[in-house]
Amino acid sequence: MRYDRRKDISPKYLLLAFSIICVVFLIISYFAGDQLKLVKDITGNIVSPVQQGINKLGIWTDSKVENFKEIQALNEENAALKEEIAMYKTEITNYQNKLSELDELRELYALDESFPEFEKTGARVFAKDSSSFFSVFYIDKGTDDGIKEGMNVLCGEGVAGLVIECHDDYSKVRGIIDDNSSISAKVMPANALCTVEGNLSFYQEGYIIVKNIDKDAKVSLGDKVVTSPISDRYHQGIIIGYVAEISYDTNNLTMTAKLTPAADFTNISEVLIILDEKENLLEEN
Repeated sequence: MRYDRRKDISPKYLLLAFSIICVVFLIISYFAGDQLKLVKDITGNIVSPVQQGINKLGIWTDSKVENFKEIQALNEENAALKEEIAMYKTEITNYQNKLSELDELRELYALDESFPEFEKTGARVFAKDSSSFFSVFYIDKGTDDGIKEGMNVLCGEGVAGLVIECHDDYSKVRGIIDDNSSISAKVMPANALCTVEGNLSFYQEGYIIVKNIDKDAKVSLGDKVVTSPISDRYHQGIIIGYVAEISYDTNNLTMTAKLTPAADFTNISEVLIILDEKENLLEEN
């Protein structure tokens, strides 16, 4: 078995040894202070810059850590603000949509009041054909709701179109701006007969065409164009639009006008359908 001498050294001898070493260093420092001064100066010149550099590095590191914490806090605050702004934007959009719907409902209410002689029902537009405009669109009411082909559809300040196809719970409407639309009309107050023709190319500039106006008719800009009593499908006296420009035809017998429609076909969400059919009214009279 190996004998471990370290276990035989008494703590009091260790204490005595350290005490003697300390006394020796004190004596050397007292009697050899000048000789050690050079060593101290050299050590100080080496250690001090290093210590200062370490201190500066520590201060710089602390500042960067603080900056990083501030940046992180700002990023978190910025993210929270962005979420809040996005929420407010959504709310504003919802309010704007509701205001737009409210304005449209007010227009429909005013339009409804303008024709008290007709029975009407409201409907919501849920789709349209591929055109950028609502030249052909679909409403959420059909034969189950009493809708029939040929019924007049209103929105904005006047006529929007005609029901051309019916199903149980939805119907298809052709707008007056559609290329296949043609309406017998008259310009008021001149009472001049004319024909209003839809044209999608022209409507990109905001108007459709009025043709066959008598050249002697006193037509002015801003005059109303309404559906004519001789129209076989539209009830008479419904506003189609307003005269925006007039020109004489080459035959010197008629005039052509540009018409600004009374309905906005860039966006339609609610309409009124006149449930009274023109054919039935003519038969009754």
